[in-house]
Amino acid sequence: MQYQRWLALAYFSLLVPLAQAQSPSGSMTGNVHVHIIYADDRSAGANLMVRLLDGSGGGTVQTIYSNAQGKVDFWGVQAPGVYHVVVSGEGIQDADSGLFEVDTRKVSQAQFIEVRPTQAADARTGGSKSSTVSASDLAVPSKARKELDEAGKAISKQDWSKAVELLNQAIAIYPQYAAAYNTLGVVYAHMNDPAHEQQALEKAVSLDGHYAPACQNLVKVYLREKAYPQAETLLSKGLSADPNNGVYLMLMADVQYMQGHYDAAIATVQRMHTVSTDHPATAHYIAAKAYEQKNRPQDALAEFQMFLKEEPTGQRADHVRNDIAKLQGTAQAAPPNAQ
Repeated sequence: MQYQRWLALAYFSLLVPLAQAQSPSGSMTGNVHVHIIYADDRSAGANLMVRLLDGSGGGTVQTIYSNAQGKVDFWGVQAPGVYHVVVSGEGIQDADSGLFEVDTRKVSQAQFIEVRPTQAADARTGGSKSSTVSASDLAVPSKARKELDEAGKAISKQDWSKAVELLNQAIAIYPQYAAAYNTLGVVYAHMNDPAHEQQALEKAVSLDGHYAPACQNLVKVYLREKAYPQAETLLSKGLSADPNNGVYLMLMADVQYMQGHYDAAIATVQRMHTVSTDHPATAHYIAAKAYEQKNRPQDALAEFQMFLKEEPTGQRADHVRNDIAKLQGTAQAAPPNAQ
């Protein structure tokens, strides 16, 4: 099914590891190292969403979550130009690096981004836990964290076997390490080992059912396996804890679409627009395909165009342009009262 093949590309690009499971392109230039700190120079810590954006308005280039030291590495940014980095997450105010230049004369560069806690985070002494921070990870021994960080380095070199070894060592030190299990699932996905991928992610979720990265990755596995009821149950739990999570809402819309609930899928995407300022462009594709099923080509066209506004380049954008051409061709051939 063309729709499923297209989304398969989207979901692999949306895998959410705790450590930086993004691979360098092989380029020795254009490496951007981001350090996220508070005003007193303390590290802002793990699981903050860090987006590298095209400074000319081209949209998001990469999205990675910070490691335990509040660091993210964007490897091999091949297109010279102006960029900026936006950091967001539970307990902090959104922060923007401002514009900086990437060019081939620089092997690497560092960007230090200062973030401020939200008022709620300042006032909280206990309270609810972050949806992107595993509660079980708050007590992780430093030795286990070190193994996870070393696994991130192996991942950056695409040394998957070494990453598995290091992650298992982290888990042996701290068996409740949900983030290590999540990253292990991501590594197994890269190794094309779906059985162990699902096993690792289910273990991560069993350790912490509100840990967003593992929940999102497991939902994508369930979607791939067409286990829609399991995906919907997991998403419902996630949205009850984090109702404004744009990725959860996008995935819920896809589950609804795949079950033929087109009106529900459209409504979920519309809800996403009202509550989430940071959502995957993929949601527009899901809504467009749902509108096509409802024989509403103009609405479908509008969603396709919104996708291209948010993601104007790349293989998926080319696919959407083909969809638009087909849709416009069908509309021109149809009688005036076809809609």
